[in-house]
Amino acid sequence: MSAPQQPGGDPARDAGNETGRARAVITDGLPSQLVDTDPDETTEWLESLDAVVDHAGRGRARYLMLRMLERSREQQVGVPGLRSTDYINTIPPEREPWFPGDEHVERRIRAYIRWNAAIMVHRAQRPGIAVGGHISSYASSASLYEVGFNHFFRGKDHPGGGDQIWFQGHASPGIYARAFLEGRLTEQQMDGFRQEVSHPGGGLSSYPHPRLMPDFWEFPTVSMGLGPINAIYQARFNRYLHSRGIKDTSDQHVWAFLGDGEMDEPESLGPIGVAAREELDNLTFVVNCNLQRLDGPVRGNGKVIQELESFFRGAGWNVIKVIWGREWDPLLAADRDGALVNLMNQTPDGDYQTYKAEDGAYVREHFFGRDPRTRKLVEHMSDKEVWDLSRGGHDYRKVYAAFKAAVEHKGQPTVILAKTIKGWTLGSHFEGRNSTHQMKKLTAEDLAAFRDRLYLPIPDEALDKTLPPYYKPDPDSDEMQYMLERRRQLGGAVPRRRSEFKTLKAPEDKALDVLRRGSGKQEVATTMAFVRLLKELLKDKDLGPRLVPVIPDEARTFGMDSLFPTQKIYSPHGQRYTSVDRELMLAYKESEQGQILHEGINEAGSAASFTAVGTSYATHGEPMIPIYIFYSMFGFQRTGDAFWAAADQMTRGFLLGATAGRTTLNGEGLQHEDGHSILLAHTNPAVVSYDPAFSYEVGHITKDALARMYGDDPGAPLGGHRSADVMYYLTVYNEPFNQPAEPEDLDLQGLLAGMYRYAPGQGDGPKAQVLASGVAVPWALRAQELLANDWGVSADVWSVTSWTELRRQADAAEEHNLLHPEEEPQVPYVTQRLVDAPGPVVAVSDWMRAVPDLIAPYVPGGMATLGTDGFGLSDTRPALRRYFHVDAESVVVRVLASLAQRGEVDRDVVRQAVEKYQIRDVQAAPEDTTTSPEQQPNG
Repeated sequence: MSAPQQPGGDPARDAGNETGRARAVITDGLPSQLVDTDPDETTEWLESLDAVVDHAGRGRARYLMLRMLERSREQQVGVPGLRSTDYINTIPPEREPWFPGDEHVERRIRAYIRWNAAIMVHRAQRPGIAVGGHISSYASSASLYEVGFNHFFRGKDHPGGGDQIWFQGHASPGIYARAFLEGRLTEQQMDGFRQEVSHPGGGLSSYPHPRLMPDFWEFPTVSMGLGPINAIYQARFNRYLHSRGIKDTSDQHVWAFLGDGEMDEPESLGPIGVAAREELDNLTFVVNCNLQRLDGPVRGNGKVIQELESFFRGAGWNVIKVIWGREWDPLLAADRDGALVNLMNQTPDGDYQTYKAEDGAYVREHFFGRDPRTRKLVEHMSDKEVWDLSRGGHDYRKVYAAFKAAVEHKGQPTVILAKTIKGWTLGSHFEGRNSTHQMKKLTAEDLAAFRDRLYLPIPDEALDKTLPPYYKPDPDSDEMQYMLERRRQLGGAVPRRRSEFKTLKAPEDKALDVLRRGSGKQEVATTMAFVRLLKELLKDKDLGPRLVPVIPDEARTFGMDSLFPTQKIYSPHGQRYTSVDRELMLAYKESEQGQILHEGINEAGSAASFTAVGTSYATHGEPMIPIYIFYSMFGFQRTGDAFWAAADQMTRGFLLGATAGRTTLNGEGLQHEDGHSILLAHTNPAVVSYDPAFSYEVGHITKDALARMYGDDPGAPLGGHRSADVMYYLTVYNEPFNQPAEPEDLDLQGLLAGMYRYAPGQGDGPKAQVLASGVAVPWALRAQELLANDWGVSADVWSVTSWTELRRQADAAEEHNLLHPEEEPQVPYVTQRLVDAPGPVVAVSDWMRAVPDLIAPYVPGGMATLGTDGFGLSDTRPALRRYFHVDAESVVVRVLASLAQRGEVDRDVVRQAVEKYQIRDVQAAPEDTTTSPEQQPNG
C-alpha cells in the first residue's frame, strides 16, 4: 500500500518531471529533498539541457555541465564537487604559468643526476660487494624532484625557516646523486652506498635514515605508509607551534613524495581527513603514479589515479592531476567529439603499463586504433612521434604548473597525482617492466643506450661493465653554476638536518616533592602519580610551555581531564560550540592556543604527533617535550613500526604505557591486558624502559630523563656517556595503593641503573632475594611478610625499576670483556648487586616471564621467575594473580621451592605451603593481596 500524499508537496515531483521520467529519491548522491521554488524556471533549464543533448550530443552537454560545476564552485554556491574527473590534466595548457627557469640547463642537470644515481647502484653490485639498491623508482620521479629542487624546496637558511620534505625511500639514489653534484658527497662516499660499516670512511645508508646520517637525512620514509601520516602530523604541528607563538612557521611547507603502491597502506589514506579538517594548506602530497608496485601493476584492472582522486576529493583535498605531457595538448585540442578523452578514461592501468613496454606501432594500433576518430588524430605522426608522447610526470612545465598551483592554493591541502613510467630512460629492459624494481644492474648494452639517451660525453672505452664512471661537469659550467645558484636562492642544500638548540634547565627538586613525600592515607596509582608530577612541571615558566601532552581520547581514564580547563586542547578553529559540560570544573575546552594534542581514538596519529613534537629540536630548533600517554597494550603492539621510525628520526620524549600489566587492568580482558610490551619495547635500541613501582621512582626517572634528553646530562647512573637521542617508556598502573615516602637513604644510583634493595629481610632464618617491578612490588612485600611469619624465612625485596636497562648494561660489559681480554673484566651491575646476596633469587612481575628473564644470565646462581604468560582474562585481580601464580602466596611457594632445591628447607615444607594457601584454587585467593609499602622497612 502506498503512503498517502501529503498536501503542499512539490507538483513537479508528485507528477513526475517535465520529460515524463519520475525522479529518483537519490541520484548519484545528490539530494532530492530541496524545495523547488520556481518549477517553471526549473523546466526551462532541464529543457535547455535536453536540447543540447539532442542537437550537439552528449559530449557537448557534458562539457557544459562540468563548466557549470566549475563556475558554481567559483561562485561558492555549495554544490558538491565531483569525486573524479576525466583522465586528463587538471591544469589546461592555457592556464599554465610562465616557466621561470632555463629548461635546457635544468634538463642537462637532470641527465647528470639520472646517470649518477643509476651508476651508484650499478657499482654497488660489483663483485665482492653486491649490496643491492633500486634504480627504477628515482628514474620515474627525477623530474618531480628536480622541479622541486630548482624552484620550490626551501633550505634551512631560507628566511622563512625552510621546508620539511619526505623523500620517497626507494628514490634515495637520486638524492645522493644530486648531493654529489653539489659537492656534498664524494665519489668515495658514493661507492660506499649500503656499506655503512665496511667502507673506508663510512658509507651511505640504503634509504633516508636520519640516525645513520644525522647531518643529511631529516625524515625516514621507507617503511611504507609512515611518510604520509608523519607528513600530515608534521604540517599540523607546524601550525600548532605558530598558534602557540613558539615559532613563526607560516612560510614553511611540508612536501611528501609517495608511491602509488604505497597508498594501499592504511596509514597513507587513513589520516587524510585530518589534513582537510584542519585546512593544512601548508602540505602537499606528490604521488608518483608509475602504476607499479614491487611485483606488478598497482591497479591493472582499474585506474589508480582516478581512485586516488576520488579518495582525496571526498576527504576535502585539492587534487591536481598531471597525466599527459605537452605533446598530447594538440591532440586533445583536436579531439572535438571527446573520443580521445573517452579512450583515456576507459583504458586500464595494466594496458598503460604494457604500452610503455612496447613501441610506437603497438601504441598506434592498440590504443589509438580502437576508435577510427582517434586513429585519424595520429595518422600524420610517425611511430617514433607516437612513442614520444610523454607522461605528465616527466614534463617539466606540467610539473612546475602543478607545484606552483599547490603552494598558492589556500584553505586545503593539495595532492598532486603525477603519472610516470618506472625505470624511465633506463632502457627497454627496465621501463615499465614488472621486474624493474628488483633489477640492480645495467647490461653493457643498457649502459651505452642510457648514456646516449642522456647525451653524456662519456667515451665507449670508459663504460666498464663493472665500474662505469660517475659524471660531474666542470665546476664553472653553466649547469653547475645554475644548480648551485638556485639552491642559494632557496636557502641552501636539502635534505639537511640540524640539531642545535638551547638546552632546557632540569626541573627543581621541589617539583618532585609531591611524589617524594608519598600519598599518606590516600591510595594513588602510579598513573595518577605521573599526572601529579606533570601538573607540577607545567607550572615551570621555562619548562612548562615546552610540554606537549599527546592523548588518544583517554584523558579521563588517566585522570588528565583536569588539564582541559587550564592547558586546553589545541584546535585550529578554537571552540565554536557550547560545551555540554561547561558548568563543570573540568569542562572540555578547545582553543587555538591549546597545549594538549587530543587525537581522538587514533594511536597511529598520536604516534605521528609524538614524532613531530619529539623532533622539533631538530626540525625547528625548538625543543618540545612530547608526553604521549596511552593504554599500554595499544602502544608498542599497535604502533611499533611508528616507534621504530621515531627512533630512526631520533625522536626524544616520553611514552607512558598506562593501565599496564596483565592482571592490573583486570576487567578488560584479552585484548586490553598487557603483559609483554616491555619486551617489545626492548627490541627498539632507542627506547629506555622503566617499570616503576612507587611515585618517587616515577619522579626521579622523569627528572633524569629530562636532563638526559633536553638539558645538561649528568651522565649515566653508573658513569660514562649516554646518548640524548632516546625515548623514555614508563609503564604505569591504574591500581591505587598508599604510596610510600621516599626512603631517607634512597639508593638513587641503583634506582636509575635498574634495581635497588627496597626492604631488607628480618630474622636469622634461611635467606632469599625477591626481585619485583611495578605493581608486583607490593605482592613481594606481602610475600616477605608471609615468609617471615609462617616459615621463618628472611627475604630481601628489591625494586627492579628496569629489567631492560640492567640487561643492556650487562650485555655491554660482556661485549667489552670479549673485545678487551687484556683488561680487568667488567662485572655487570646486576651481578655486582646479587653476588653477595644470600639465598636463592626469585623474580616476579605483572609481565610474562621473558621480561624478568632478560637478566637471568647475569644472576649468580640462577634465578626462578614468575610471570603472566598467556592471554589476559577478565576477573578480579586476586583471582587473576592466583591464576597466573604471581600473587604473594605464589611467591612464597616459589621461594620455598628454591630453598628446598638448595637443601635449605625440607621439600615437604613446599607441599605444606601449597596446601596452606590453596595455591591451586583461584577462589581461595585473599581479597586483599597487598601490603601497604608505607609499613615496610627501607633499605
